[in-house]
Amino acid sequence: YYTDSALMRRLSLAIRPSLFARSSFPLQRSGASSQFLQSGSSKRMASTSGSMFCMQCEQTQDNKGCTTVGVCGKTPEVAAAQDVLVHVIKGVSQYARRLRALGVVNAEADEQVCEALFATLTNVNFSLSRIQDMVAQMVALRESLKSEYERVCSSPEKLDNEYTNFIPAKDTADFLEQAKQTSVLARQARNDADLFSLQELITYGIKGVAAYAAHAAAVNETDTSIAGYVYEAFDYISSDSQTLDASLGMALRCGEANFKAMERLNVGHTTLFGAPAPAKVSLKPVEGKCILVSGHDLHDLYALLKQTEGSDINVYTHGEMLPAHGYPKLRAFSHLKGNFGGAWQLQKMDFSGFPGPILMTTNCLVEPLKSYKSRVYTTNAVGFDGVTHLTDRDYSPVIRHAQECEGFTEEDVEDAKDGYTMTGFGHEAVIGIADRIVSLVQSGSIKKFFLVGGCDGSEGERSYYTKLALSAPKESVVLTLGCAKYRFNRHMEQFGNIEGTDIPRLLDVGQCNDAYSAVRIAGALAEAFKTDVNSLPLSIVLSWFEQKAVAVLLTLLHLNIKNIRVGPNLPAFISPNVLNVLVDKFGLTPIAQDDAAGDLKKMLG
Repeated sequence: YYTDSALMRRLSLAIRPSLFARSSFPLQRSGASSQFLQSGSSKRMASTSGSMFCMQCEQTQDNKGCTTVGVCGKTPEVAAAQDVLVHVIKGVSQYARRLRALGVVNAEADEQVCEALFATLTNVNFSLSRIQDMVAQMVALRESLKSEYERVCSSPEKLDNEYTNFIPAKDTADFLEQAKQTSVLARQARNDADLFSLQELITYGIKGVAAYAAHAAAVNETDTSIAGYVYEAFDYISSDSQTLDASLGMALRCGEANFKAMERLNVGHTTLFGAPAPAKVSLKPVEGKCILVSGHDLHDLYALLKQTEGSDINVYTHGEMLPAHGYPKLRAFSHLKGNFGGAWQLQKMDFSGFPGPILMTTNCLVEPLKSYKSRVYTTNAVGFDGVTHLTDRDYSPVIRHAQECEGFTEEDVEDAKDGYTMTGFGHEAVIGIADRIVSLVQSGSIKKFFLVGGCDGSEGERSYYTKLALSAPKESVVLTLGCAKYRFNRHMEQFGNIEGTDIPRLLDVGQCNDAYSAVRIAGALAEAFKTDVNSLPLSIVLSWFEQKAVAVLLTLLHLNIKNIRVGPNLPAFISPNVLNVLVDKFGLTPIAQDDAAGDLKKMLG
C-alpha cells in the first residue's frame, strides 16, 4: 500500500492556471449549483445593520449570518474581538513570510499563531478578556518580527498598511469601535463578491488548518511548511493583487497544508499511543466517582489518565474523544471505562446528567448551564468566562472536584441502558485486512462503500445522515468519522457484519482529523483494484459544521476527489459564482435533505 509521498503523487490535483479564469463565471448557474442554492442558501452574504455579523459556521442564522448574538452563544463583543485577532495575525503574517524568505523560521511564533487562530473557531473561546489578551500577544509578536525583519534584511520592504499599523485601544469600548473596521462586513464592502467569497473560504480553511496544527504540536509533531502556508495565504488576501484564479489556487493549497497537518497529527497519535485497533466501547456507566473528557486532544486525556491512575476515579470519553478507545496505550488504562453521551450539541443534556466534573480539551463547547457550569474546566484554546481554565496539564483541581462529587450510584447504573459501539478502524487496521476486503468485493459480498461523516449539529435536517447510513444495503460498508457518527453509531447490531465474516459493516475511522486515514484507506483500495479513487464504488457524503470541516473539504478537493455530497446547507460565505466553479470542476453536490432514499438510489446507480 501507499507511502505518503506515493499517495500524494497519485491523488494530488495539478492546479491549472486557467481553472478559475473569468470565463469560468457564467451568469447562468448550472443545474446542480441552482439546486444547492435552493436547499436553503438562496439569500446569502446580505449586509446587515445588526450589532455583529458572523457567518463562519453552518448553523449561522437563517443561513445568512448571525447579527445580534451567535447561534453558538458568541456575543457581539467576542465576535468583534475575534475579527480583530485575525486582522492582527494578517500583519504578523506579512513579516513572518518575508523573514522566511530570508531563511528565518520562528517555531515559537508559528505555535502562538496557530493557537490564537484556534481560539477563533466556532464553539472554542467565548471569553472577551482572553481574546483581547491574544490580540495584545499578536501585536507584540508582530512588532518583534518587524524588528527582526528590519535587522536581517539589507533593504527591508516598508509595510505600511492597516494590518501592520493596527494598535488596539486599551479601553474596551474604543477597542470594539475599532473592530468595526476589521469586521466581515467591512471586508465585504471593500471587495468584489467572488473575491470576498474566496477570501472567507481561505480564512475559514486556515482556521481549520491552524487547529489541526495545534493538535499536532500538542503531540510533538510539527511541519514548518504548514505555518508557512498560513503566512503566505494571509499575506496574499491582505494584498491588492488578488485574482479569482490565484485565489482558488490558494484555497486548494489550504487543502494541501491541511493534509500535512492531519498527517503530522496521525503520526503523533500513533507514535505516542500506538496504531488504533478495533475496540468495543461500552455506553453504560459503572458505579463510582468519575470525570468526563470532551473535545479532541488525546494527550490531555492521557495526562488525566496518568494522574488518576490508582485512584478510585473512572474516566469517560465524550463527543470526539470516543476514538481514544481504539489506541492501545489509552485503552490499557483500566479506569478508562467507556463513552458517555453523544455529539457536542447534546452536551447541555449530557453534562447535566453526568455526576462529576467535565474537562473540555478543545471544541466544541456550548454555553454551560448554571446547573453544571461550576463542574466544567477548560484547557488549551478553550475558554468561557466564569469557567475555570487550567494550564500545563495539571488536572489536580478536576481530580479534587471528582472526589467531592457522588459519581455514578448503583441506582444510576441499574437505570442506564446497556449498549455499545465500536471504534478503532483507522487506516492501519483496515489496510491490514485489505486482501479480505478485495476478495469480498470480487465475490459480491461487498458492492458499495460509503463514507458518511464529518460534524454533527442540531438541525432536524441532519436526520438525513441517520436515514442514509441505516438504509445502506447489507452488501455495503459504511465508514464514518467525526461526531456525525453519533447519528447512527449506537445501532451496531442493526448494521451487523458483512455476511459470512466478522467484519462490521460500520467502521468508525476516528476523529474528524482522521479524514487522513479515510484518504489512506481509499488510496489503498484504489491501488488494490488498480484504479483511481474516483473510479471506486465509493460515495462520500459529508456533514459540515465548522472550520475544521472547511479545511477537510478543501483537502479532498485538493486531492481531486470528486462527486462529494455536502450538507445540510451550503456555507453562507460561498457566492453563486464560486459555487458554480466548485460544482463544475469537482461535481460538488448538495444532499437532498428530505430524500435520503432518493440520494441512496442515485449513489447505488
